[in-house]
Amino acid sequence: MHADVVLIRLIFTGILVAAGYILRPVAGDSWISAGVGALVAICIILFELRIRRATLKTLIGAAVGSILGIIGAYLIGSLISRQESMAVAPEVKTFLTLALTFFMAYVGLMVGAAKGDYLELSALGGIFSDKITRRDLKILDTSVIIDGRIADVAETGFLTGSLIIPQFILRELQQVADSPDSSKRQRGRRGLDMLNRLQNNSSLDIQIVETDFPSVREVDLKLIELGKHLDAVIVTNDFNLNKVSQLRGVSVLNINELANALKPVVLPGEAMRVFILKEGKEYNQGVAYLDDGTMVVVDNARRLIGKNADIAVTSVLQTTAGKMIFGRLWEEAENSGSHNEIHRTNGTSRRQTREMRSAPGPVRITDSEPITET
Repeated sequence: MHADVVLIRLIFTGILVAAGYILRPVAGDSWISAGVGALVAICIILFELRIRRATLKTLIGAAVGSILGIIGAYLIGSLISRQESMAVAPEVKTFLTLALTFFMAYVGLMVGAAKGDYLELSALGGIFSDKITRRDLKILDTSVIIDGRIADVAETGFLTGSLIIPQFILRELQQVADSPDSSKRQRGRRGLDMLNRLQNNSSLDIQIVETDFPSVREVDLKLIELGKHLDAVIVTNDFNLNKVSQLRGVSVLNINELANALKPVVLPGEAMRVFILKEGKEYNQGVAYLDDGTMVVVDNARRLIGKNADIAVTSVLQTTAGKMIFGRLWEEAENSGSHNEIHRTNGTSRRQTREMRSAPGPVRITDSEPITET
């Protein structure tokens, strides 16, 4: 579709350039007339690009307003031209009529466009329904772009509608990518790579909008204002932006909440195998992580750091930052008798074991935990 539009614009520009070269609307060299034709074509294409962003209500309001303004200017101009007084020269009458026509048309256009949102198009029939206002628009935040999981979700086909990337988000990503801090620079470059990955997905509709709000300085507040302006949903990982957007009446999709909802259910008494990665906050505790980033706190597992361990789940805690699993070593659970809660078949424990990677690399934890490497 995009290639077809570009081809049509090139043909349109070529026709105007050829017409200017042949017809010579400007006296002198034919190439000057051709250049004028090219300039007119560029102006028309720029006007078309701006008009495409307007809603149907705005276009109808602007058209009705300009027509009413031209009609009013014609009536007033007729009264001026019919005056037989010699106090006003004919040239002045012509100029006043022309100026009045432009003035009334301009005022009608601007007022009609500004008041077009008050039109109720549904009363005019289905052919005038404003489909743009019902489009499924999602605005991507900087945090969700850098996170990268949005690209995986989009490739699975669960993310529908158009993805909006504001220009001020691109500027923020560029600033992060150019940061002197190596960590921030790496995050910024990762975000730019994720954008390229999204744009290369032919099934996605990626739109970069130039809409900005100069009076608003913070990027988060700009996102909220843009969400109100486009009636769009904000996709983010930022917990604070999530809460502020909901207070301001803007819908939000939080990737972390989606990830928490898709995590497998773990019940107390269930067995699993984990890799003890580091020491816990409490005495003699060990900490492990599942493949989805869920933290597992194991009692008396400090001596097993760097090794795999079979544990029995004792409790599961759901927090705003994610899910935490608490457990203890399987041998201790058997000695204390808690193994009776595990299902048995023919005297053998039937344990649903979740294997961790034998050599875990960097894993994404929850919002409150940093990225840890071994």
